[in-house]
Amino acid sequence: MKLFIITKKQITTLLVLILGIAVAVIGSVTISAGTERLLPIYCVETDKKQIAISFDAAWGNDDTEQLIKILGEYKVPATFFVVGAWVDKYPESVKALSDAGHQIQNHSNTHPHMPQLSREQMRDEIESCNKKIAAITGVTPTLLRPPYGDYDNALIEVMDSLKMHTIQWDVDSLDWKDSATPEGICKRVTSKVKNGSIVLFHNDADHTPEALPTILKCLKDEGYEFVFIDDLIYKENYQIKHDGTQCKITNN
Repeated sequence: MKLFIITKKQITTLLVLILGIAVAVIGSVTISAGTERLLPIYCVETDKKQIAISFDAAWGNDDTEQLIKILGEYKVPATFFVVGAWVDKYPESVKALSDAGHQIQNHSNTHPHMPQLSREQMRDEIESCNKKIAAITGVTPTLLRPPYGDYDNALIEVMDSLKMHTIQWDVDSLDWKDSATPEGICKRVTSKVKNGSIVLFHNDADHTPEALPTILKCLKDEGYEFVFIDDLIYKENYQIKHDGTQCKITNN
């Protein structure tokens, strides 16, 4: 049997090495834990039976006029998130939506993945789209829905600096999928909606105009009130939970 003799100097060196590794690990954990992940608003915690219907408009425009008609028939206000390039292409539809009483909000200027941009580029995307919308509607947007639902801390911080809110959704109709059917869209939405929900549709999905009347009638029959996202969310004294639920901070 071989005996290994460790000197006091070697023990000291080993302890220093172990301590160094421990400090490095603890330090990395502390840094990681100290980096707070900022979140957009996915839905709102509320006792009121209110929900918000939203549409993203980035590419086509075949169904916009029909959607305006359906929403008008059911007296439902909706929030439309539009891309600046879409505004350039279809200014008459932006005006028609606004004239029909719907809110026009920001969906970026060119529909990029925002986290791939610098803060300056993010700001330019948002402000450029804001100006285009305001030029037609006379109202500057207060909300942004990031393209692809893609965001990071930098985007949330840029939005905060612009005094705007970043909006996602908690009910996705998945109306954009090739496999979507009117029945499937309707079932998905009506089964997932709750107080404070934000529902996502698209203005040029194949079956949304077919599904929408049934959805609106069903939700109205269940007692839901439709409001703009800007009226659904809290503007001050709030926090956002880990799942993206915005809730009011009450002073006890």
